Amino acid sequence: MEELKSLRLVTAIKTPYERNGKIDLDTYDNMVNMQIEKGVQGILVGGTAGEDGVMTLSGLYSLISHIRRSFGNKIKIIGYVGWKLTSDNQISFCNDMDAAMYINPYPHNDNVSSDDRLIVHYDRLLSMGPGIIYRNQHNTSTIGLPMRVVEELSENPNFVGIKENKRGNILTYASKGIHAWTGKDEESHKTIWEYGATGVYSIAGNLVPGLMKELLFEGMNPSLNLKLKPLFDWLFDMSGWSVMNISTLFHNPLNTALAQLGVIKPVFRRPHVPVSVEKRREFVDLVEQIGRDNFVGEKDVRVLDQRDFITYYEEIY
Repeated sequence: MEELKSLRLVTAIKTPYERNGKIDLDTYDNMVNMQIEKGVQGILVGGTAGEDGVMTLSGLYSLISHIRRSFGNKIKIIGYVGWKLTSDNQISFCNDMDAAMYINPYPHNDNVSSDDRLIVHYDRLLSMGPGIIYRNQHNTSTIGLPMRVVEELSENPNFVGIKENKRGNILTYASKGIHAWTGKDEESHKTIWEYGATGVYSIAGNLVPGLMKELLFEGMNPSLNLKLKPLFDWLFDMSGWSVMNISTLFHNPLNTALAQLGVIKPVFRRPHVPVSVEKRREFVDLVEQIGRDNFVGEKDVRVLDQRDFITYYEEIY
């Protein structure tokens, strides 16, 4: 538990696909290896970056078991269970993962609404193994997570901490000894060094894990943070954003970037699609500015043509 509570850099890892639409396990292993080599401490499997919307719970657990067989204890594995809960919650934890990440239940799920019922709900999940709760304020279909609930849950021995994107809340959690992680790369430097966040669940770590480790482990580094800001901005382009397309906010750029670096095959699963050719060119320019050696993969970065991309609609498993 102490190792889980001290994780500074966890990459919310992208799920790569074969051209037939199945998970590309060889590429996945290569991506995890690159994370380990650059000093990343953990990976979040099957989160929004991992396309949770098209991955079933059994598919998630199958992937997690593959990672455990391939890498043993070289890296911490957090499984994004999220909303994938059965009515009795009997399969909400996989023994091959080090911890599960949950989001608040939907209002119709067992009528969980009051603070007390939320506490009962999470205590039941935490009885199965270590857990992190993602307070996702963008998901308006879930109910709120009051501070009183978090404080009481923090007394549970299997409560690892909370993922929270609001700095003010992180500061409050830190003052109460509750471990909190931000999910915003663009704010992670300041949130960790000035607001007391334990670490970050990083999207940019998929692309520049070594630089993210340097940014978050070696003290205040405003010059490196400034150097990475254009990449953060490119990944989290807020133009046209809405609650309904939150999953595409960074997924489309991330998937496109990894494909243009030659790390993954250029395969998308709907509703995700490649970014515009203008943004594809912008990414190549960013790689040249930041330095190709700082990015994952060994191939030259290039602007992909629209015809290079493949899209699928059906679920994986």
